Amino acid sequence: QVQLVESGGGLVQAGGSLRLSCAAPGRTFNNYATGWFRQAPGQAREFVATISWSGGSTAYVDSVKGRFTISRDNAKNMVYLQMNSLKPEDTAVYYCAAAPKYTSIRYYPGEYDSWGQGTQVTVSS
Repeated sequence: QVQLVESGGGLVQAGGSLRLSCAAPGRTFNNYATGWFRQAPGQAREFVATISWSGGSTAYVDSVKGRFTISRDNAKNMVYLQMNSLKPEDTAVYYCAAAPKYTSIRYYPGEYDSWGQGTQVTVSS
């Protein structure tokens, strides 16, 4: 497993932007598939976006397509989630996850074995 640390969450008005970051202190995870998930109160954890080890492949849940962008900088050992045009329904705790067994994009929580503690994103209307 890889220890992951998210940052960049906060409170923003609808229409605003945030950039989430995911780091793996002391470890490299630049050869793992990586993803972002979110969980709103009372709801199940939801897939948001995933990126392959090289960054060459990405995928998104339909509700964020065109607004969110996942990217990675393997030289810095970082993965990012740029969130634009935020909506109140994007409010959730956002989690970074890594799938050491895979290099290609992964959609399901069960395929990831390393998770961060999450960062809160709150979008006000």
